[in-house]
Amino acid sequence: MSRQVTLKPTPYRFEYRTVAEALYAALTEDAFYIAMENSVCGPKKMRREAMLRYYDYSLQEGRKYGALHVSRGHAVGASIWAKPVRIRVSKIMAELKKGFLQKQMGAASLDAYTQITASMAQQTATVIPPDCWYLSIIGIAPAFQGQGIGETLIRPVLEQTDANGCATYLETFTPRNMRFYAKLGYREAGSFDEPGTGARYWVMVREP
Repeated sequence: MSRQVTLKPTPYRFEYRTVAEALYAALTEDAFYIAMENSVCGPKKMRREAMLRYYDYSLQEGRKYGALHVSRGHAVGASIWAKPVRIRVSKIMAELKKGFLQKQMGAASLDAYTQITASMAQQTATVIPPDCWYLSIIGIAPAFQGQGIGETLIRPVLEQTDANGCATYLETFTPRNMRFYAKLGYREAGSFDEPGTGARYWVMVREP
């Protein structure tokens, strides 16, 4: 009979720990991140640390391959964007992400991530235009929400994509956030049930 082995992650060097902590606090109700945290074998403290590493890695990935906007001042939030890249670059990103998940979160997390993202990619592809930017993550620490910070984290990319004639899209498991996105010009393009999380999510698209 197989048994779960508690994860013992390899050393990790944070670049955005404060921002990662803000994202963790902001996204505690998101079904995707709940599923990812639950996939880590170990006590709550270890699972939280694994998620902080996940957010930090995502911030670095956005800075290198897409776009990253961190709130000014106290670094209480960020938006992380993925933009269209060449197939070769996409493969490199996928291999790096796979290695990170395996080493820092464990095989179960890698499996969960692979299954959930593959399911979402297949569903989302049916309702989004080609070659568009993707708002991968946005979050503001709860104490700083409702102060207009979210819009300042999104507007710079929208101005850039508008100028270049590119659409953008996002996925959200939190329907109450859709009103905020609608004010920025996003429209609901579809909703889907995601089996790995057991939750429904919505896809929203913004044309240039």
